[in-house]
Amino acid sequence: MRLGFIGTGTIVEAMVTGLCGAASEAPSIILSPRNANVAASLATTFPAVSVAASNQDVLDGSDVVVIAVRPQIVREVLAELRFETRHHVISVVSLLSLEELRQQVMPACTVVRAVPLPSAAKRRSPTVVYPDDSVARELFSRMGTEFAAATEAEFEALCTVSATMASQFAFEEAIASWLLRQGVSAEKARGLVGEMFFGLAHTTVEQPNREFRALALDHATRGGLNEQMERHLRDCGVFEAVIKGLDAVLERYRTNAGKYTAEPS
Repeated sequence: MRLGFIGTGTIVEAMVTGLCGAASEAPSIILSPRNANVAASLATTFPAVSVAASNQDVLDGSDVVVIAVRPQIVREVLAELRFETRHHVISVVSLLSLEELRQQVMPACTVVRAVPLPSAAKRRSPTVVYPDDSVARELFSRMGTEFAAATEAEFEALCTVSATMASQFAFEEAIASWLLRQGVSAEKARGLVGEMFFGLAHTTVEQPNREFRALALDHATRGGLNEQMERHLRDCGVFEAVIKGLDAVLERYRTNAGKYTAEPS
């Protein structure tokens, strides 16, 4: 596989790092020169990586092309490129619909959307792809676990939940801050909370056939402290607020889709 990246931002850096650190042999990777410092650093670190002189050179030397530029400039960048039917295009641009993408990369025949996360660098990214595509799934399986969406609407819904990542850390911060108010040192509070949630995350992955509600019940002895805390949060409407927040994020996602790729007035 000859793999090219148009764009060299944070997510590309994570993807390349994950691919080159995987147990399997890294593919030949060509980076665009858009972010010269990041591209040069990756090329110096990993022998499989080289930097092209231009975006078009990336296309000319690649079979699989990952589009990873900001939504605000994606139309401008793609308009300058000459794709071929042989190109297998994967877009990680969040607001670029499949229909719009196909129009922009004609005559490329195979076009896929995907949303890898920064954890791709550690090969722990859950990556959603649409439509189902063996090349994309094989690629992202090297960086974690891939999930194929059945429809574009399902793809958007699955991607929406990534908006909860910052909230997860904020939740942990609230717990650690409470410990500080109890006189616990910052180092000890940070370490305990981090390790506790690390263990819980492992439990969810190691028991994939168990529902989250069942896991919650496992950790909530009847009449115990965990049961008390969950009931308090539920009575305060915390979990319902999460649902409403996801609804709002999805609505924003769908409302803004195509905003940055609309024809200029």
